[in-house]
Amino acid sequence: MATENKKIAIQDTYGERFQHCWGCGPKNEAGLHLKSYPNEDGNKCICKFNPDNKYTGGVPNNIFGGMIAVIFDCHGTASAAWFAHNNKGLELTKDTVIRRFITARLEIDFKKPLPVNEEVTVTSIVEEIGERKVIVNMEMEAAGELRAKARIVAVGVKDNM
Repeated sequence: MATENKKIAIQDTYGERFQHCWGCGPKNEAGLHLKSYPNEDGNKCICKFNPDNKYTGGVPNNIFGGMIAVIFDCHGTASAAWFAHNNKGLELTKDTVIRRFITARLEIDFKKPLPVNEEVTVTSIVEEIGERKVIVNMEMEAAGELRAKARIVAVGVKDNM
């Protein structure tokens, strides 16, 4: 895969009507603007995020579980879109309008609390690619430790959904 993949966020290639997600939509002014990028080989996707203390939960100085789910949800569906796109032998360019995937199922195993104000890295790999469904496995790390794992079943939607 071309090095160009690292410069273009998968979410930035969503069609116009799919760019308003609070978690990852580039056109949602109040959103988090999460960004996912394929690695150079195209076999993994990476998302980095620095959550601040306004996302703390029931455990002081740690991110609440719903925010962890949002990060997995947005990165997982973007990864599914990339893996399906890449599986067709397609590149990610500034002119790409990638097929949008949404969550059918999200399973999360919380391993350790996720600290605030610490860079979070989520890495995904594909488990299965079907005609309409993609299954992605993810790991979330912060401060050099595994914090959570997730598995998402994502389904492709039509542009007029």
